[in-house]
Parts: sequence; structure tokens; C-alpha cells
Amino acid sequence: MEGINYSQIIQDILSNHSANDVANGTEVQLLFDAERHHYQVLNIGWKEQRRIYGVIIHVDIKDKKIWIQRDGIEIGIANEFIAAGVPKKDIVLGFHAPYKREFTDFAVGEVAVNKQ
Repeated sequence: MEGINYSQIIQDILSNHSANDVANGTEVQLLFDAERHHYQVLNIGWKEQRRIYGVIIHVDIKDKKIWIQRDGIEIGIANEFIAAGVPKKDIVLGFHAPYKREFTDFAVGEVAVNKQ
């Protein structure tokens, strides 16, 4: 993370995905835990008689890398991080199985258990 504030970049990009879907009566919530480096965009509400609740985007910072745990947007959140200046070597596609990550242009990431 040499000189780049990944936490701020994540918050700025995720904030751009926080528009409420008024037509469907759903609310988009931003959950930022900058101290522990967990960031989420959630969709919450009701559509007719059905409850809507789901994680749209989930990103963590672990071992100085951005881990994308969930990417529910069409353009791909990794592409937005790259456009903001984050090198691919600092982005882990956590939603891919570890054995598949080596076949991407992104970081493989070491699995760190209980490490903050």
C-alpha cells in the first residue's frame, strides 16, 4: 500500500454504488469498519411481499491487499480499483477458490486465519 490509501479508495468507490432503488422500494446501505478494514454495500427492503436483503459488494483489506469477497456489480469492482490506481498485484479475487486465483492476472493471496 505504498502511499495509496486503500481504505479511502474503497470507501469512495463503494459510496458511488449507494443509490437507493426508489422504484423498487429498496435501500442501499454502506457499512464501513475502517478500523478492522471491512466494507460492504447492502440492499435492504421489500418488493411486494418479498423481503430483499443481500450483500452487493464486500471488500476487506488483509495483509496490505484488497480482498474482494463479493462482487455483485456488472462492471466489476476490481476494474474500478484498477482505474483508481490500485495495482493488480494488490487485489485478491477472494470469491474465487484459491487454486483458481493463480490463473487470473490478480494476486493469489495467502489465507491468513485470525490475522487482523
